[in-house]
Amino acid sequence: MDRKIVANTIDAEETRVAIVEDGRLVDIFIERMWERQRAGEIYKARVESVLPGIHASFVNLGDGRNAFLYLNDAKGLNLQPNTEVVVQVVKAARKNKGARVTSRISLPGRYLVLVPNGQESGVSKRITDEDERKRLRSIARELRHEGCGLIVRTAAEGVDAEVLRHDMETLESLWSEIQHNAELQTAPCLIYRDIGLVGKVLRDELTDSVSEIIVDGEEEYRNIGEYVNSFFSRNPPDLSLHRGPTPLFEFYGLEKELETALERKVWLRSGAYLIIDHTEALTVIDVNTGKFVGETDLRHTVVETNLEAVDEIARQLRLRAIGGIVVIDFIDMEYEEDRAELLRRLETAFQGDRYRARVFGVSRLGLVEITRKRARPDIRSVLTRGCPFCGGYGWVQKEDTVALSIKRFLRKVSGANRSEAVLVEANAAIARYVAETYLTLWESELERRIILIEREDFPWGRYRLEAQGTREQMERRLEQMLKREVSLVVHRTPAP
Repeated sequence: MDRKIVANTIDAEETRVAIVEDGRLVDIFIERMWERQRAGEIYKARVESVLPGIHASFVNLGDGRNAFLYLNDAKGLNLQPNTEVVVQVVKAARKNKGARVTSRISLPGRYLVLVPNGQESGVSKRITDEDERKRLRSIARELRHEGCGLIVRTAAEGVDAEVLRHDMETLESLWSEIQHNAELQTAPCLIYRDIGLVGKVLRDELTDSVSEIIVDGEEEYRNIGEYVNSFFSRNPPDLSLHRGPTPLFEFYGLEKELETALERKVWLRSGAYLIIDHTEALTVIDVNTGKFVGETDLRHTVVETNLEAVDEIARQLRLRAIGGIVVIDFIDMEYEEDRAELLRRLETAFQGDRYRARVFGVSRLGLVEITRKRARPDIRSVLTRGCPFCGGYGWVQKEDTVALSIKRFLRKVSGANRSEAVLVEANAAIARYVAETYLTLWESELERRIILIEREDFPWGRYRLEAQGTREQMERRLEQMLKREVSLVVHRTPAP
């Protein structure tokens, strides 16, 4: 399998890291500058309330939205209102729900996970060789001190004991620093933030199977180079810095794959298709033969469609970061051996998924239930929001999502010529959002004067380059437009 990591870091407003396997996007991580409260952050929190009826407590992290702490995740602590407690975010805040936190802290390193106040010594289940598991378990017992747990990660397979010892010392030093900060500061406050998105993805995803890392930001290029050199003394992955007028994700065809990841209908190569629907409680996937008519008989057509659907469903759950309960309506299969084959294919398809998925049996109606660990917000909640026109029954891309698409378009335009100014038309709400949030920043970064025109008749995500040229040419062009349409709303920074 050819595996690549593609990191789009050139824009300060957003970082995106893609995992590409055999030329197809299989995972996407997105982090925006406005986002707060990511999984892994550690806070010194203040207890707001304790609710025995739901066996939980609400704690104040200092950001305006209380977090949810199960009492089972706070064993040994006497939780009372106004007491202080050190907690770690397990699940980031999403939609109308606050973050879920735990007092059981865990600090991941490259090869090990340190669990302060824990007792366990474990080895990743993804390491299957029994001799290697015994070796790593023995090393973990030697490294582990009284009062701390230690988990050996998959990346530690085949790694020398001395390297693992160094990772352990780094984690212990980090925990001492966190404890020191917790003693000095007053709740509620943030006392530790995990490494940035690129570093986290490299820590979790960079293995010997990765052949190449491509990045478009020079600073991150240098940082990644240092990281790779520190962990790969032999056969490091190739590291490339992307330059040129075509944005990185567009150059590798990832923008289009991201767009399809938001669509309800997903076509399979055979002509069959999936329908993916989200509800508050679960995700429902329907499998249809579509244009696929098979080559032999109905039974084989149904089985081939279902088996092809399995591989794409596994990819879509990973790509869209879908977690929780998933119900799949496969095409009905009459024979028990066909249903058994489908289950085997499902189990195999999820073996490479780092987030645990459990597959339950096939019902007589062809329904399969799957539960998958919800590790981060799904891609739809990251990139879209409830539709402002239909009262929330549909969805549209978030203002930030459209705005950053406009910026990538302007960056591409700027790289293709030396125009001093551009005149851009966009949906009225989007134009106002860009003007209020980004306009001055973009003009400085792209070294272009940007004139925005509101268009009430434009659909939500539509925008276009109306004209480009010198500043004087754009001002004359704007004057001509205002003569024809005196009610035009224009956004621009004051002339220097």
